[in-house]
Amino acid sequence: MPEREVNAKSLRVLVLANVIAPYQKPVFDRLAKRFGEMRILLSTPMESNRPWKLEWAGLDVRVQKTITFHRRWRHPKGFTEPLFVHMPVDTIPQLARFRADVVISWEMGMRTIQAALYRRFSRAKLMVWAEFAESTEYGRGRLRQAVRRVLHRGVDGFLVTGESGARYLESIGVARRKLHKIVYTTGVERFAEAVRGPAENGERRLLYVGQLIERKGLMPFLKIAAEWAERHPEERVSLTLAGDGPLRAPLESYSAPSNLRRVFLGNSDYERLPEIYAKADVFVFPTLADTWGVVVNEALASGVPVLGSRYAQAVSELVRDGANGWTFRPDHQEEMAAALERALATDCDALAAMQVCARQTALRLTPDYAADCIERGILACVAQAGASRP
Repeated sequence: MPEREVNAKSLRVLVLANVIAPYQKPVFDRLAKRFGEMRILLSTPMESNRPWKLEWAGLDVRVQKTITFHRRWRHPKGFTEPLFVHMPVDTIPQLARFRADVVISWEMGMRTIQAALYRRFSRAKLMVWAEFAESTEYGRGRLRQAVRRVLHRGVDGFLVTGESGARYLESIGVARRKLHKIVYTTGVERFAEAVRGPAENGERRLLYVGQLIERKGLMPFLKIAAEWAERHPEERVSLTLAGDGPLRAPLESYSAPSNLRRVFLGNSDYERLPEIYAKADVFVFPTLADTWGVVVNEALASGVPVLGSRYAQAVSELVRDGANGWTFRPDHQEEMAAALERALATDCDALAAMQVCARQTALRLTPDYAADCIERGILACVAQAGASRP
């Protein structure tokens, strides 16, 4: 049966999510103008481990009645991390009141189970915003996998951010035709506008932005950077960390050569980030597991090449080794050391060319472009589901 044409302005869209991150707001702003009506239901206003301000202006946002559990994520790569597990209890009544044509549910937990039940007794189409990557789902429990293998059958489509996430979904039985590729981004123009400043005394400036937690691979990276500094006593390098977390004290106390300077900025307002990126030569992202990593978009838009882990989809999707950055597997120390060596050996002319390429990569990924991808995915899903369902 042929697909039917769908007008975005005729659709009522309801989004089920945990929180709204600052980098998501520009995309949601665009999406809200494209549909007849769009509402966002959040499990909580903000999670306590997120230093973000609430940014909801102009959006129809409601907070659900939610039970929150605290547990620990124990990853086979060796890190553990506290997690918030949100279980909204009023999803079905909220869906019934709003009478959505399309429901977009983050991940595949309790909110998606409730949305799938609602879908069975309504004409609503259900999409999952698939915050998945092979690195994040590796070693997850068998029960979780079993639930997802059943649950995906009641989902009309998936918004997936990269090939790693697509491979994971296919591994649990999702058909490729249900996958609609989108991108993560933020207001990249703000980052491109910041005026870059030169380093003093020939110092090569490394920058990390994000939580100071085990999952981000910072301690292994610092060890590799210290070894590099020992082998190159005539060189000067700095590592600036913008963020906070339980690893700050160990990172500060780690014994490193004097030619490796460390700067800790703590949590920084989102508005300050462009000027922070503008003072860096190389952005480092040695994460052990990340579904995306919007900091990579921000760094590239700022003209900062990325020295990044291939276990982040932003790196595997956006960074081309030797063109706008350098890539490695962080659990292979020799790879990380070789990538750092190549990054710090890059001369000024080559680095300048990489800065141009970095900006070109990120500046096409505007909030409007991201909204285009999401809108296309929604319309294709509705058309396919409408053609296949009576």
